[in-house]
Amino acid sequence: MRRSYVNERFRRIRRARALQVDWRDGKLILRNYQTQVSASADPEAIRLLHLLENWIRPSALDSLLPEYTPKSIRVGLRELLGNTFVVSEGTAQAKQDAELTSTWSDWLPQASFHFATKDVEYLDPPPGLFRRYLAESPQPPLLKKYGKARHTQLLREPTQESEFPRVLLARKTHREFSRGPIPLNVISKLLYYTWGVTGRIDAPPFGSLFHKTSPSGGARHPGEVYLLAMRVGGLARGLYHYDGLHHTLAKLRSVPAIKKSIAYAAGQEFVGDASALFIMTAVFPRTQWKYRFARTYRVVLLETGHLCQTFCLVATWLGLAPFCTAAFQDSLIERELGLDGIRESVLYLAGAGTLPAGKVLSNR
Repeated sequence: MRRSYVNERFRRIRRARALQVDWRDGKLILRNYQTQVSASADPEAIRLLHLLENWIRPSALDSLLPEYTPKSIRVGLRELLGNTFVVSEGTAQAKQDAELTSTWSDWLPQASFHFATKDVEYLDPPPGLFRRYLAESPQPPLLKKYGKARHTQLLREPTQESEFPRVLLARKTHREFSRGPIPLNVISKLLYYTWGVTGRIDAPPFGSLFHKTSPSGGARHPGEVYLLAMRVGGLARGLYHYDGLHHTLAKLRSVPAIKKSIAYAAGQEFVGDASALFIMTAVFPRTQWKYRFARTYRVVLLETGHLCQTFCLVATWLGLAPFCTAAFQDSLIERELGLDGIRESVLYLAGAGTLPAGKVLSNR
């Protein structure tokens, strides 16, 4: 740390833009939501950070803080630099900090939630955890009721044999697979009916926009999808990007797909038995360019949910066993896909496999 500071002391520094301040248990907490570093601090740190709003040389702080010795100021700066609360001009961290601020400026600080919740460690709950929860307090009601309101009894839907109700009722989240291959033509249908461009919308002044099977605010369609082919008949194992306009797969790289699928899904072993993993990302500027207010971040998340439900229904229609999970390693996936994690970031994982022998899709 000392050597790093000596090298940096002639560079200008400033406060990280991805910095938040709150109080917890009576302590002042500084948090860089991009690097996910947090630490308690003396309230005087706020004064120092205020002086670091713009680029400044460390030596210039001596005259701005005359009640402190230069040595004590250097100690404070060293701590702030080490915790990523301050960045040095020209460094990779400073560039990333500036890129995030520039790209997400209209959605911050509210949408900092996206960065603050990345790369969470997923662990199996310890034995008895949920029983302890139940002992502490009962579960919230699973239904909401209006006991004093007038109620109208609706007709019960009879068992439907037509295609749409059959698929809708047969959709389940699967965790067991036969490890069999899915033919490429089936994967092709799954990709097209979930992420493919199915038409065009004339939308002045924006020109011709895409129509897809799932809705998107303003037809911005920030969603992208990458295929990790594990057991796909007619397709080599590896990472692919799907072009929904031209209905093509571009191979990005060969990888040990089964091993990678488990790593991407934060160690969930069942994922390695599936046939294909679909990595859903969002290219945020597509939506940020038009909707320059933070609530729109919700829209991007909702749209990812729309896509995932469409995926699960299409997979069920095709006779596959679908699943989805929010337990994944964001930064690992983004590195291997070559994403910056700022302009484009992973939001959801979905997958499909073949049913175990003797099992059939059923709504019963």
